[in-house]
Amino acid sequence: MRLPITRKDVTVMPDSKRVIARFFYNGEERAKEILAHLNQFDEQAVYNLIAPILQEFSKRHRNITRILEKNADKLMREIPAEAQSIKETSRFRKLLIGAYFTHEYSIESAAFFNPSIIEDPDQSDLVEGERRLIISFRAVGEGHISSIVFRRALLKKNNDIEVMPAGRYVDEAEIVKNNVYKRELFLEKAEDARISKKTIKLAQENLPEKFDYRELKNVVENLLGDRTDKAGTELQKLLWLADSYHEIIFSLDTDISDRIIYPITEYERKGIEDARFVRFTDDEGGIKYYATYTAYDGKTIMPKLLETTDFYDFKVRPVYGSGAKNKNLALFPRKINGKYVMMSRIDGWNNYIMYSDKINIWTDPIQLQSPKYPWEFVQIGNCGSPIETEHGWLVVTHGVGAMRRYCLGISLLDLNDPGREIGRLKEPLLIANTDEREGYVPNVVYSCGSIINNGELIIPYGLSDYSSSFMTVNLNDLMERLLGTDSHTVAESNAEQKKDVSRMKPIGLAKGGR
Repeated sequence: MRLPITRKDVTVMPDSKRVIARFFYNGEERAKEILAHLNQFDEQAVYNLIAPILQEFSKRHRNITRILEKNADKLMREIPAEAQSIKETSRFRKLLIGAYFTHEYSIESAAFFNPSIIEDPDQSDLVEGERRLIISFRAVGEGHISSIVFRRALLKKNNDIEVMPAGRYVDEAEIVKNNVYKRELFLEKAEDARISKKTIKLAQENLPEKFDYRELKNVVENLLGDRTDKAGTELQKLLWLADSYHEIIFSLDTDISDRIIYPITEYERKGIEDARFVRFTDDEGGIKYYATYTAYDGKTIMPKLLETTDFYDFKVRPVYGSGAKNKNLALFPRKINGKYVMMSRIDGWNNYIMYSDKINIWTDPIQLQSPKYPWEFVQIGNCGSPIETEHGWLVVTHGVGAMRRYCLGISLLDLNDPGREIGRLKEPLLIANTDEREGYVPNVVYSCGSIINNGELIIPYGLSDYSSSFMTVNLNDLMERLLGTDSHTVAESNAEQKKDVSRMKPIGLAKGGR
């Protein structure tokens, strides 16, 4: 018998009016042709063209002139032969040039799903029992490109949820490349990114033990010369990989709903998928917010880590090691026995657990859970970071069964030894009902992070990869069910898992799935 749950009468839908203005470039030949056309106009004609564009699009973007000027500057980097003439032109002409190399992109026109929920850093001016929340979503637009977006929400005393309306504008962040790379770790990630052994060997021979982006760029340019062949492309991939380490900074005058983390590097050009945010408490009681997410370039999956204290300034970096493969990485909210702890799904169908002294290096994954019940026979994975309770670590899981139907389940891990499962629901907690099963990908419910409040577990979830909603379940009822699991079955399951660990072998990346 399945546990009774409450579906909240709140649905967050994609909104095609949420747009960003991005650089638009279709090659050097066409760009030069456009510039030639624009050079035929005198200053009055230029003003007559750009004035109505500024008037119209200033209503849709916070600072359209800054965007157009920035895209004109990007054009100068694409066609350096024309850079000087663009640089020396009048401001209105430069804005017009920028307008011809800008397009609007609707960030959530296709879908708005797979939410993760955490406590807002600002909990001021609330009544007892209320909590202010930040919810991240996977927003999907044209070309199935995913990005991370946010909404603020209020959790009321009765656990009803009010999602605040989005702001008027959407802003991308300023990108800062100021990292120092360690050669050994950098080249390890180059292997994961499928950069050729020949290129990695060249980098090994020419890079110092530690280097910054400028030094890497100089080495690549020296090795590259005038090459435009496949080997030259492989060298360029080293710069693409370096782009995976950066800092993004949002303007302080933006609302949380204005901020979008859009694919920046070549290795995430097909999307930033399924961010799992967690409020992390360090040994001294300090608070940081981390998120693991999947970067995807159409071929290669690269797990990455976000770090922030205020949701304005984010550090972005890849994670390393034999456990940093595939999808579904989820960080525990504190160290356990002096170690960082992470769940993962390196083989595509089982849950693993890892321990580390460093938050971005993960090795020696240990199998924690395998599919056990019919509704999870295809695969099991986590649905966000584990939640600490007095009885153990509560883990929301997803299981995939017949007809590739995704359901949500719950497991309980030992508080001091999270590699030991002490309970698992035999039946799904949540299955898509008739109102939820139709969407971009039918028959899917999925979450990336939950929270406990006022005696209930609150799970935000995606509806068939299209929109999002919320459900709650009584925590005491849930614990009674988990802790009442037959002890012989649990012991037997743990023994089977230990056997599986003893015969583990290297596992390659599995394609597809969440």
